[in-house]
Amino acid sequence: MSPTSRPATGASLSAARRSREVADTVGGPVVDVLVVGLGATGAGAALDAAARGLSVAAVDAHDLAFGTSRWSSKLIHGGLRYLASGQLDVAHESAVERGVLMERTAPHLVRAQPFVLPLTPLVSRGQGALAWAGFRAGDTLRLAARTARATLPAPRRLSAVETRHLAPALRPDRLRGGLLSWDGRLTDDARLVTALARTAAARGARILTRVRALELTGSGARVRDETTGEEGVIRARAVVNASGVWAGALVDGIRIRPSRGTHLVLRSDRLGPLPAGLHVPIPGETNRFVLVLPQDDGRVYVGLTDEPVEGDVPDVPEVPETDVGFLLDVLGSVLDLPVHREDVVGAFAGLRPLLDTAPSDRPGAAPRTADVSRRHAVLTSSEGVITVVGGKLTTYRRMAEDAVDAAVAARGLAAGPPSPTAALPLVGAAAPHALAGVRAPRRLVRHYGTEAPAVQALAVRDPRLAERVLPGHPVTGAELVWALRHEGALDEADLLDRRTRVGLVPEDRAAALDAVRDLVGEVAADLR
Repeated sequence: MSPTSRPATGASLSAARRSREVADTVGGPVVDVLVVGLGATGAGAALDAAARGLSVAAVDAHDLAFGTSRWSSKLIHGGLRYLASGQLDVAHESAVERGVLMERTAPHLVRAQPFVLPLTPLVSRGQGALAWAGFRAGDTLRLAARTARATLPAPRRLSAVETRHLAPALRPDRLRGGLLSWDGRLTDDARLVTALARTAAARGARILTRVRALELTGSGARVRDETTGEEGVIRARAVVNASGVWAGALVDGIRIRPSRGTHLVLRSDRLGPLPAGLHVPIPGETNRFVLVLPQDDGRVYVGLTDEPVEGDVPDVPEVPETDVGFLLDVLGSVLDLPVHREDVVGAFAGLRPLLDTAPSDRPGAAPRTADVSRRHAVLTSSEGVITVVGGKLTTYRRMAEDAVDAAVAARGLAAGPPSPTAALPLVGAAAPHALAGVRAPRRLVRHYGTEAPAVQALAVRDPRLAERVLPGHPVTGAELVWALRHEGALDEADLLDRRTRVGLVPEDRAAALDAVRDLVGEVAADLR
């Protein structure tokens, strides 16, 4: 097999490009901005700085979206929860950033998702009225953010029949009806990070995975190439620490209070057809829900928890059985047929990098993590390192903009005009009418946008690449080859766990591993 694709553009990341740029950057000329961490915020900061005309290097010890950014609910929230808790600025910022993603920068990756809140006997009429008021307030947020009605439809009340039509798995007994609302939904969070990194690369940023920052100063970092073990220094005029829950390990004085958000993975056939997602109220809570979100790969995500995490921060968080039991219990409160533990085919947990705002003499004494503000903070250390923490996936762009603003001001960088990223389309983006005209399968368009025909062309040239990597899962060999040639994937873990999400189900991952490993070897040989 000789996998080929059209010639790489400036947005194409590959192992060969990585090797060249590591050699040019470590021990090389000083760059304007060094970004540490390639989650959504770090990749966003790299894009923001590069879009202002600054020279940029961005490093991550592992891979694109290795940390928290691949463990989200895959939603772009409009800030309703924060409005309910009185955080008007956070709510408005979230609604604005949702509109930016849906209408300008990533309409191929973010689209409207309907949700049904079933009015069961466990939801009192007062609670139902409060939820309805909240959804109406959320629509007011949409209006204030100037997001078009065509982008996000209005909430409305549903009869019991309509509710069961949108969510047939619901228990029909004493169902009063439901409330229909809409929010932004990502095709996949890791794909958003990949698009950010590739768009930054097209603007000249050097995107360096498998490069671990060992020590930060205001003028650069000591780093280690994790593929060779070689150490060196990257010199920079400004350093942005966007390493999320690991930020405090690189800069003294940064106190992070991680919060674990757990999701379960179910097979779609276990719940039956789900034209809409579900908001399932958590008993005893007035503004928290368990979300049921159907995917386009035959799976359903159920989440999420909000639990404090003590001790060392792991690279990949484990899911405790207590979280699994909690989510199954809440889900079971509304379903006609219960979901059992053996129906859970996978689970994942992400750690939110919340800023610990407790007094310094009483660390950890802040309220429960569910009540900690999702405001982000940009902090400057005594050595001049800029750290950005807090926030959430939806507001990554604003976090990145604020971090680069701080770096430009602190270091007097000769940047161009203010951040242009609110109007800068990511790789693959186009207006909805243009995306509708892309001649490729709809699933590929939702993952690759205007690049979908190029991905499809790989399978046309070599029919073996049209074969599915795993029976019953839609990912094909063509998508893996594209990821290796253009999206910075270096090995089978990158492919299974981040460029695609096959790995979210351990059984599926094991079944696909040998075939994917063979394909990686063939592509590597072809590129030599």
